[in-house]
Amino acid sequence: MVSSTVYGIEELLDRIYAVLTQFGYEVWSSHAGTMPTNSAISAFDNCIQAVKDCDLFLGLITPYYGSGVVGTDISITQKELNTAIELNKPRWLLAHDHVVFARKLLEKLGHDDAEKRAAVPFESSVVLDDLRVIDMYDTAIRNEVRFRDRTGNWVQKFVSGEDALRYATAQFYRFQEVERFLEEQLANPRQVMERVEEDKS
Repeated sequence: MVSSTVYGIEELLDRIYAVLTQFGYEVWSSHAGTMPTNSAISAFDNCIQAVKDCDLFLGLITPYYGSGVVGTDISITQKELNTAIELNKPRWLLAHDHVVFARKLLEKLGHDDAEKRAAVPFESSVVLDDLRVIDMYDTAIRNEVRFRDRTGNWVQKFVSGEDALRYATAQFYRFQEVERFLEEQLANPRQVMERVEEDKS
């Protein structure tokens, strides 16, 4: 599943979709129109169900916060990310340089958590449209967990679409290689048992 806002990165999402399908993955993407949908539930619930059902999760944190926000609620994209982390889905995450830079800047100014950032007078712009994208980044790097105990906290910074595509290509091509290797090794149970016995001796 590819999770992200769409505005401003449509071409990148198209390219990621093309590369992953070329590798043989069935890619769920709302932008591409390939997300499984159930007409009996809401768009939001369809997105969350897709996170629950997917095997692998690729999330992009962009300078745009996303839709689905009602009042003080959080965006659909943030809920997808939160769900993927709660379920400990195998995940690969990217964050735009604007988000990483803004986080560092606000941290230096004493606004180092979501509550403090919420009190900052802020106007949406093309550089960053909502400070809650920084909250998403904090969640992705597992900022609430002691540093030495953090796992699943790799978030790759990207500046350009090429950066993001390079990361996605490298990670998912490599994952496919590992998956193929495991399938080949485990396809013959007798061979596996022989290898186990060899390791014991």
